[in-house]
Amino acid sequence: MISPDVTAFFDEATNTISYVVRDPSGSSCAVVDSVLDFDYSSGRTDTRSADAIIAFVKEHELKVEWLLESHVHADHLSAAPYIQQEVGGKIGIGERITVVQDTFGQLRGDVLHTPGHTPACLTYVIGDAAFVGDTLFMPDFGTARCDFPGGSSETLYNSIQKILALPDETRIFVGHDYKAPGRDEYAWETTVGEQKALNIHVGEGKSAEDFVKMRDSRDATLAMPKLIIPSLQVNMRAGQMPPADEKGDVFLKVPVNKL
Repeated sequence: MISPDVTAFFDEATNTISYVVRDPSGSSCAVVDSVLDFDYSSGRTDTRSADAIIAFVKEHELKVEWLLESHVHADHLSAAPYIQQEVGGKIGIGERITVVQDTFGQLRGDVLHTPGHTPACLTYVIGDAAFVGDTLFMPDFGTARCDFPGGSSETLYNSIQKILALPDETRIFVGHDYKAPGRDEYAWETTVGEQKALNIHVGEGKSAEDFVKMRDSRDATLAMPKLIIPSLQVNMRAGQMPPADEKGDVFLKVPVNKL
């Protein structure tokens, strides 16, 4: 199996990891889960995180085939349209995602539907690498919350089993990292084998019943992500801002007493 070259870009403001996945025998690549910087207090966007990816693509003379989103993120805004404007590529998210089951260069990219965190979460399997978004975190941190609309801890458990059914040597790249207790460095790469043996929520063959009980009780204590309101409004449009008003101004709405 071909092993793609994977370069990670960590955004500490949102604890998000974006990836450039490159065909080792050519110039084709995909960008996974890019970040548009956003200062909520001022309403200003910034492209420094996306520009780092663009600079990498140009420096290595890569051809961006795909700009992939693992799900409609609740904790950061996607920069996919901006990156597309600068270096091209097709955006893959939601119902259009089946078209990604194709080959770019010598690499085949397949898609697993892995809902639970959200109803439309996806895992991209490219060569020996799986990009799991928010479905799994590093083994010492566990799994993603399931209390967003349409989320389900039982569904997440079943989705994780799809990932754990991949070969043990499959590399897993997570969408976020928050430094588990006792770990001082951020981390984002592990393997299926390590997850099966060590994941604190689902490793060592933990039952669905035990997982659901743990996940539901834990989720009941969690606050909403800081950027959930602007993130959903932008990311549900595949990274595009809402339509401008008659004056050309763009607004993000804040629902009152809805969350």
